[in-house]
Amino acid sequence: MGVILRNLQNVVQLRRARLRRDVETLRHILGVQKFDLGIICVDNRKIQHLNRLYRKRNEPTDVLSFPFYEDLRPGKLPCALHRDEFNLGDVFLGVEYVMQQCKESSCDFHGTLTVVAAHGICHLLGYRHETEEEWDEMFQRESYILSEFNRLTGSHLEPLTKRSTQDR
Repeated sequence: MGVILRNLQNVVQLRRARLRRDVETLRHILGVQKFDLGIICVDNRKIQHLNRLYRKRNEPTDVLSFPFYEDLRPGKLPCALHRDEFNLGDVFLGVEYVMQQCKESSCDFHGTLTVVAAHGICHLLGYRHETEEEWDEMFQRESYILSEFNRLTGSHLEPLTKRSTQDR
């Protein structure tokens, strides 16, 4: 089981090996190493198209997640019965959008990309943030994941925001 990493854009220079390593570390922390996971890096045009098509929002965004298990409860791992069910789904990273946000806030691009990937993977695992309670639950999970990631890698990553009024 593994990470399928596709870079479908050529706007932002991407360190694919680092992103793959970071996503593998996130999978280890979450205990989902036996599940396949797609990470697709796209530009603003593509992420905006997907955002418009699936969320009715005609604007680029940082991440969109498409879970294989749509009704998964937060904190529960999928019960895969057959080989082709060992799949979490796909995370589309709007790397051009993330790069623009990093330039505006003077943040490290690759570290931020890891944080955004963690957020997307949480969505694949049933976490949502449509209510304050859901946001708190997801924020706690992301904080734990990133603190473990920091412990294992010597990084200093934090969730991007403590509160969000904007649905991702």
